[in-house]
Amino acid sequence: MLHAKGPLLTIDLTEEATRTETIDDVLERYVGGRGVATRLAHERIPFDVDPLGDQNRIYFSTGPMQASTMSFTGRMNATAVSPLTDGLLSSNAGGFMSRNFADAGYAAVELTGTSDDLVVVHVSDEGVDFEPVPGLAGATVPETVAYLDDEHDIGPDQTAVVGPAGENLVRFASIMTSEERAFGRGGLGAVLGSKNVKALTFDGDSAPEIEIPSTAMEIHREAATDDHIMKKQGTVAVMDLANEMNGLPSYYFSEQSFAGVEGINGDAVAEKKYKKGTCSACAFACKLPTRDEERGIETEGPEFEVAMAFGSNSGVDDIVDVMQSNELCDRYGLDAISAGNTVAAYLASEDAFGDRELIWELVEKIARREGVGDDLAEGIDRVHEELGVENWTVKGLDFAAHEGRILHGQGLSYAVANRGADHMYAVFYAQEYPLVDEDDAFDPVGFEGKPQRLVEKENQMALNDSGVVCKFSRDYMTAERYEALFGADIDDLLAVGDRIVTLERHFNNQRGFDRADDTLPYDLDGFEAALDEYYDVRGWRDDGVVPAEAVPA
Repeated sequence: MLHAKGPLLTIDLTEEATRTETIDDVLERYVGGRGVATRLAHERIPFDVDPLGDQNRIYFSTGPMQASTMSFTGRMNATAVSPLTDGLLSSNAGGFMSRNFADAGYAAVELTGTSDDLVVVHVSDEGVDFEPVPGLAGATVPETVAYLDDEHDIGPDQTAVVGPAGENLVRFASIMTSEERAFGRGGLGAVLGSKNVKALTFDGDSAPEIEIPSTAMEIHREAATDDHIMKKQGTVAVMDLANEMNGLPSYYFSEQSFAGVEGINGDAVAEKKYKKGTCSACAFACKLPTRDEERGIETEGPEFEVAMAFGSNSGVDDIVDVMQSNELCDRYGLDAISAGNTVAAYLASEDAFGDRELIWELVEKIARREGVGDDLAEGIDRVHEELGVENWTVKGLDFAAHEGRILHGQGLSYAVANRGADHMYAVFYAQEYPLVDEDDAFDPVGFEGKPQRLVEKENQMALNDSGVVCKFSRDYMTAERYEALFGADIDDLLAVGDRIVTLERHFNNQRGFDRADDTLPYDLDGFEAALDEYYDVRGWRDDGVVPAEAVPA
């Protein structure tokens, strides 16, 4: 089975010491990326760890496909115990850092302990340097990137940076790379901030040699020549369809369609797109560099989730206003989905939907933990009672845009996902929209056949995150191509994904998670029976707990 190569680099921030060790057995069994990081985290992080304490560890890892030039491989993984969900969580970022990381020669990098000083950690194939940077305290992401470029000739594609939100331990702070790409969901930026790390950089010329099958170039050619709508409108292309289906969360989830959708939809974004945008080696080029010259705003996006969170869910119908919110989140290092939904919760409490000036003020206050922003920085799960609004989260993570009240399989996916209400954990929504070009697409309503498929999709996406292969490759990655790329039977490959999901669940079980956490803030007919079936397919107990004999090695 194809897998990443190279040692694990452990960086002890307390002692400013490093060590490397061979992890070939883990790589062979878990491929790379999320799989390897999950296995290491399960072994090395105490089950009762404080997510913002010095015993939490954060892992960065790539997979074997970063040795290729195939489209959909410009991504990498980060894993830690989340300060937002309180569970083991992996986040995934695109951009251009993955191959610079691989060039340093490590399969995975582990950070533990806490630095006495605010530092930048420089990782290369020649070793690790710890640079005190007291002058960067409170610096934004662009300011930090500019410093690294000016002082060290290190470009943004070599960096993982936290902004003020990470330093201030905002529970949904992101880690930014290539300046505008994010390890977004789950607040891993706060984990780096708790360790007093302002940035990591990666450099070298020691990428491992991994032979990649020719199937990779077949996929690359198709990605380059396909006239896909996402090349023009990114993920926002689905917004009109979602709205027509009564499946676009609006006004802090109180409504499911938005009258002002034309102001924030795919056409609106396409009008502001001024050039192609992509990730490393990817010819699919689905990113959205946007600009409004009149307002002087330039950003990347918004994607569908952010256009929902800062658009329809906040009562905003102007794409330029959403672009500005998106840019502020990138600047301060915030997960734009959680930031937008949390702001929407506050707007609901104040009956202030559509107040763009208040929205932008709140984003900055959250990042700096000033005034009401200090409370909002805790996230919806911890602040909803104080605001007097409903708790639109699962396991502490607020909802993405694909509406589980309409797409019932996606609703089940939100409930059971170890990461919480995240759409990318299984990408199940793609099985239920009526435009899905698949013979076995599901009726959005009901659960027949869906628990079994959900398990398969969770396993497949865990494999993708270990490869590391972008989930937007779904139109190109057939079972035969998985087998050709990874050199293994599809059942064996999906078994890797099963081990990853089960390890995550077992870790979180030890922290108290069980069936009571696999819930939704709304009722779906047949949900409990579908949940039972999901557990049965997984081989877990009916209380959502992994039995001892089922914990993977």
